[in-house]
Amino acid sequence: MGALTFDALLRTLKHDSLDSVYYLSGDEDVLKDEAIAALVARAVEGDETTRDFNVDRREAADLDPATLRALLDTPPLLAMTRAVVLRGVDQIRKTSGLYAELGRYLDNPNPTTVLVLVQSAGEEPDTSIERRATSVSVQPLPPDRVARWLDHRAKQLGLTIEPDGKKLLLDTVRGDLGALAQEVDKLAAAAGSRPATRADVAELVGAQRGETLADLIEAALERRPAQASRLVEAVLLQSGMTGVRIVTALGTALVGTALARAELDRGVPPARLPGVVFRHLVARRPFGLGDWKEEAARWSRWAAQWKLAELRDALRRALAADRALKSTTVSDNHAILVELLLTMSPFVPQAA
Repeated sequence: MGALTFDALLRTLKHDSLDSVYYLSGDEDVLKDEAIAALVARAVEGDETTRDFNVDRREAADLDPATLRALLDTPPLLAMTRAVVLRGVDQIRKTSGLYAELGRYLDNPNPTTVLVLVQSAGEEPDTSIERRATSVSVQPLPPDRVARWLDHRAKQLGLTIEPDGKKLLLDTVRGDLGALAQEVDKLAAAAGSRPATRADVAELVGAQRGETLADLIEAALERRPAQASRLVEAVLLQSGMTGVRIVTALGTALVGTALARAELDRGVPPARLPGVVFRHLVARRPFGLGDWKEEAARWSRWAAQWKLAELRDALRRALAADRALKSTTVSDNHAILVELLLTMSPFVPQAA
């Protein structure tokens, strides 16, 4: 079977006939949910009174071989097809009878059932399932698509967000669609029929001007450790924020700045550096960033203030902080983050 992107799947659902088995893998769970909804809607069309009878949603860990086979062989009720959504297929042990039964089904699927298999985020796809299903790789969106997704989600809710409010929301939540969806839902409830303002966003997510995660990262990479450490408490109080998330964002900025510094050391002229770094981003398509051109410009600007050895040391400190934050014996996120920010970037006097 062919491998599809999320966008390609949605396009095929508009015109092509459905396949018997779809296998969703990748790290963007919000888009997986959207893909599932689109597949179920297409598979179970017609009378709403019978639709619920023709959709089953199960967790793989809850099934045994006989239950799985009965679930997949059940005929649709007053419809052409039914849909079965099976989440957590990565939890099925490959030596189990359940895995063997699933394999037998994939070799000869029921033509009146559309089976949607969902792999958990962070797990490698099962190549055996990929070969016997229509595989869909659901990956995080690049920054421009995150902004468009936000517009789409807001439109679905009948919500209008003023441009400066939208920018604050994206700066605060960045590329996390799950957190973004939660904040947009809350914003729609709070704003009602009027446009949501920057003040509305600041109140809901707890982010004031100059106190976002992006502001903390900028202070750290511009070697203003005292200011960066003062922002820790305000950023940690924001909706959906954790110490690990802050260190992850900081680590990404350090890696990007190290890339720019390495290009400078290889002789790339400062004027050309943002363009060179941007081409690296386009080639690798990382997620969780803001606008790539803006990020490339920031990393290039920060690179002039660091030596490569200093950036390597800062990354080692960030890794140690990440491990400490994930330790079950440590709970003081604030202290860990402040220590990281004060030690990774000693104050550098600025020229008058």
